[in-house]
Amino acid sequence: MTTMDTHVPSAEDTLGPGFACLADWVTTTDHKKIGRLYLGAGALTALASLVIAALLAAERIDINRELLGAGSLTQLFTLQRFGLLYLTLAPIVVGVAVAVVPLQVGARSIAFPRLAAAGFWAWLVGAGLAVYAVVMNGGPGGGEPRFVDLFILATMLTMAGLLASIGSVAVTVLTTRAPGMNLRRLPYLAWSSLVMALALVVALPAVMGLLLYLYVGHHYPSLADFSGNQAFGGVVGFGFTQPFTLVFLLPVLGFAADAVATATHRKVGPRGPIMIGMGLLSLGFISVVAQGAPGLSAAFRDLSGGDKIKELIPFGIAYGLPALGALLVVGPTLQSLRRKPAVHAGLVFAVPAALLGLLGAAASVLSGIGDAALGGTVYEEGTMGVLVAAGILGGAGAVLHWLPKFNGRTVNGAKVAPLALVGLLGGALVSLPMMIAGFADQPSGIFPTVTGDGPIVNFQDVSGPVALWNSLALVGLALLALVVLGTIALAFLGGSKDAGDDPYDGLTLEWATTSPAPRHNFDAIHIVKSAEPLADLKISNRSDA
Repeated sequence: MTTMDTHVPSAEDTLGPGFACLADWVTTTDHKKIGRLYLGAGALTALASLVIAALLAAERIDINRELLGAGSLTQLFTLQRFGLLYLTLAPIVVGVAVAVVPLQVGARSIAFPRLAAAGFWAWLVGAGLAVYAVVMNGGPGGGEPRFVDLFILATMLTMAGLLASIGSVAVTVLTTRAPGMNLRRLPYLAWSSLVMALALVVALPAVMGLLLYLYVGHHYPSLADFSGNQAFGGVVGFGFTQPFTLVFLLPVLGFAADAVATATHRKVGPRGPIMIGMGLLSLGFISVVAQGAPGLSAAFRDLSGGDKIKELIPFGIAYGLPALGALLVVGPTLQSLRRKPAVHAGLVFAVPAALLGLLGAAASVLSGIGDAALGGTVYEEGTMGVLVAAGILGGAGAVLHWLPKFNGRTVNGAKVAPLALVGLLGGALVSLPMMIAGFADQPSGIFPTVTGDGPIVNFQDVSGPVALWNSLALVGLALLALVVLGTIALAFLGGSKDAGDDPYDGLTLEWATTSPAPRHNFDAIHIVKSAEPLADLKISNRSDA
């Protein structure tokens, strides 16, 4: 019994050629197809989530003019938050990891391929049921008890699916990597995916356990009545906000480092600090374990020295160290660009994705400072927006970078550079205006909101151009949607055929197999001697010749 399953009957053998294509995708255990299923579904849900966010931004432009029904606003805010995190950012980064990491570590298959495939379908069914429940007046603040229950259970199913797939990636890295590839020699995407998987293995079960507790309390109020439809945010809200969401940034930065290394034909280093930085970034999961991020209180200045240290240490671990970790990764990655890199499609998306990711990690630090009074404002939405933008750009770049291994095509980097710049501008517009509006006390919803420890705030009390900030955010959301559409078009219709097995003169093992990669990934097992195994293989072949 092994963790790998490389011998699966083809759909054509059992159903005939008419149903072969559809059945092959539905029943596939090929990690490259499972990853693309995640990415394709994530692209569609990203478009839907961006449209919902745009509707809410349009509603906020003129608070005195009602565009949407007041009864639908609570559900739309729920769909926005749930959609941007667990239906957009999470499936994109998990999809990239599932599709690419087994190739990078020299494995012939993903570990537990049926589990990885079942994870996708569980995520998809859970996502569909959660959206249906919210539409039927369920979810946080919902008025239909049956659909409040359904939303809670569907959210658990969604998380369980993500956990199953990313868990398969972790086992692949730990058990099926090529001979000689120790953990220090892992490509950055593989390492970052492993770190993310381990963080999620700890965090998501904790969130799911609280969701189960919330379900029991709502469905059986005689056992524990705490109004599940109203208490959702207070009980599990930390699983939908910063700093936990920084964990999903890890594969984005891992992809960026690998793309820069491929474009410069040299390793991005030093490897030790970069890998440590990724480990520090994963500490965002502590907010879930602690069931709340330990921030600095509003009265921090008035505390004694000992009390200040008691607050600073957990604050530094939960907020400061992840931001430092992002800097340790992004700094050396961007510094490596001094080596005159080749302009590849992956590179032009990797750079803005890394910059936006660093901005999101740094911005999350301020949200934990009580004296800034940013709680309950749109500042958190701005931080979440920049992380989602980084995920969208990172996912787009990863798809185009490894497109030869999926369909044998390459995309010209110079031609897609304008699309990447559009994404960078979109990410900036989605985030920066909302962060500024947060400092001006714009509430996070449409209705009056309590801001930090302060008074109830209405839109009329906000000092600043509310219409301008939300109009800029609306433009940014439209630009991000354009990036998603452009990437879909390039993945299906763009690029040149016959890319070659190694079109970028790469350094890592995914470029040692054919384009597109076969179902079993590799015909030969490669012995790894360094962190750049393909470069070593090329030198060895030249020496033998």
